[in-house]
Amino acid sequence: MIERYTLAPMGNLWTDAYKFKTWLDVEIAVCEAQAELGHIPADAVAEIKAKAKFDPQRVLAIEAEVKHDVIAFLTNVNENVGDAGRYIHLGLTSSDVLDTGLALQLVASLTLIQEQLEQLIQAVRHRAQEHRYTVMVGRSHGIHAEPITFGFKLAGWLAELLRHRDRLCQLQRTVAVGKISGAVGTYANVDPRVEAIACQKLGLQPDTASTQVISRDRHADYAQTLALLGASLERFAVEIRNLQRTDVLEVEEFFSKGQKGSSAMPHKRNPIRSERLTGLARVLRGNALAALENVALWHERDISHSAVERVILPDSSILSHFMLVEMTDLVQTLQIYPENMRRNMNCYGGVIFSQRVLLALVEKGLSREAAYALVQKHAHAAWNQPNGDFAANLKGDPEIQRYLTPEELEACFNPEHHLKHLEEIYQRLGI
Repeated sequence: MIERYTLAPMGNLWTDAYKFKTWLDVEIAVCEAQAELGHIPADAVAEIKAKAKFDPQRVLAIEAEVKHDVIAFLTNVNENVGDAGRYIHLGLTSSDVLDTGLALQLVASLTLIQEQLEQLIQAVRHRAQEHRYTVMVGRSHGIHAEPITFGFKLAGWLAELLRHRDRLCQLQRTVAVGKISGAVGTYANVDPRVEAIACQKLGLQPDTASTQVISRDRHADYAQTLALLGASLERFAVEIRNLQRTDVLEVEEFFSKGQKGSSAMPHKRNPIRSERLTGLARVLRGNALAALENVALWHERDISHSAVERVILPDSSILSHFMLVEMTDLVQTLQIYPENMRRNMNCYGGVIFSQRVLLALVEKGLSREAAYALVQKHAHAAWNQPNGDFAANLKGDPEIQRYLTPEELEACFNPEHHLKHLEEIYQRLGI
């Protein structure tokens, strides 16, 4: 991932140095397991742990010659260990190290993502509490519908994020799987107990039935879950973008001192962070498709997945973390304009209360069809008119007056009716 979207805590997990560290952790855990079972001398393990180290540049230099990354890594480690190095990688195949080390990277990445998701959850919860009674118009098809509150809108975001919290917890169990089963996964040259002990030391579970690799459905699950998280962040970002439109302007991204919106138009205050999140979500979805393509490998393994994963797994991890950090700050600093919300809600004389008038007429004995036609006539007469006034149209109609008193008609335009059950939703979410 380019530096522009790479934050250090996550970026550090996807460096060559960290990758080689996970490989060394795997090799040492296997050596310790072999020693515990009496397969190799304990003093050799002590010597390996004391001397084993690597130089990322040296590993890459060796790889340039041998054209094999794990062999290059082992060569460099053994340059430092000496004779005891003959016990390193005993009975293993490269994928034992690659896939188990990758699992450690994925678990560490998910830990960071979960921590940042928690911060976003708290930010959304706080803003929802702050605006639980901030009335605005709800929209369907992009058209004014009925009153809601901005806190209610954010409650929907919160519920979605809480589902992502559950998904990420499950995903961490799915990818926290190691494999020390040798070539084609039959344990022909390594005791299955070595795998069990080594994985326990690494905080992983042994794969149930690996081939030469851990099946790539787990990695596809990882990419798809992050893509789904990105899709939710995109949904929130698109909502902010729509609400920031000049003709709506109910919310606005924070615009810092000295910030410029356009090289040509000094007045511009663009929703650039929300647009950035919308775009990056597309990358996550593309990576998820590539991860699905990786599931079907030839027989017990091939390496068609390898080059793809070198790109998509770091990129999806880094982008997901970046997007969560970005959205958290965006929510925390989001400018809310209740006055504009009230203005927009009441345009055309409160046409958004048409259903309340419809139901009131039906309750008074008018057929639904007749009531609908009557209310629609007055609503459409007000719609998109410079001085359109739905309420005034109704008050001036003798047919309406036959069924509804002025007080009853006025009550239809009270937004509180639409908000009376929101507390139940807030309570479900602890808002």
